[in-house]
Amino acid sequence: MKRPTISTIIIIVCICIIGLYAAGEVNYFSAKTISEKNITSPVVIIEKVGIHEKINNVSLSQGVMMDEQSSIPTKGDVMLFGHRTLQGSPFLRLNEVNNGDIITLEWPGIGEAQYKVINKSIVPATYQLSTTQSGDHVFLITCDPIGSTANRLILEGELVNVTGINENLVQNNPQESYAFLLTGLFLIIGLVITFIYPKDMRPYILATVLIITVMLVYFCFNPISSQFIYDNIIFLNGGI
Repeated sequence: MKRPTISTIIIIVCICIIGLYAAGEVNYFSAKTISEKNITSPVVIIEKVGIHEKINNVSLSQGVMMDEQSSIPTKGDVMLFGHRTLQGSPFLRLNEVNNGDIITLEWPGIGEAQYKVINKSIVPATYQLSTTQSGDHVFLITCDPIGSTANRLILEGELVNVTGINENLVQNNPQESYAFLLTGLFLIIGLVITFIYPKDMRPYILATVLIITVMLVYFCFNPISSQFIYDNIIFLNGGI
């Protein structure tokens, strides 16, 4: 078998970089699935943009996080933060939500709180959000534009209705299989690249794809912190 050419080495490096990002996302979804199992955490739902996310009070690396200064529905204003890129990108399409759209919070012990969006704004990252303890507003906050931390996109919703909680929505986890789907997608793309690559260099590409796939499968069952992975490849994002 011939030694790998420079172009083959470049392809292998690119596959490894993609594999690192895939590992970050696989670990995010698999760890999230494990941590949320049998736990009736609050859920934020915006059907228009496909948001169905459990809310945590630990870290953004676990999805949508409730700010430590936040109150809970009907007891004060609710402040929720989420990533727009990587770490599951829970608020990726938040910019598509407009005034009049409905934000739903399924909150155990309180019920289903529905908020109508009344304001959407983009502010500098240094902006200090002013809230009250009125209990009738929710704020969803993410970065803007996509891939940058220069600004913040803020949605403000006003409470319009509170009804009984929908237990099925609270217990549902539509992202339960995402880690396996990402692993399968990486393998398929890797095999396609291997198939179209020159035959004498294919073994190197195939070996790289299979090794990374095995690693991703392992992470599906034994996840580590996705934040740990992203902290160590931050240079690939220009240090952002």
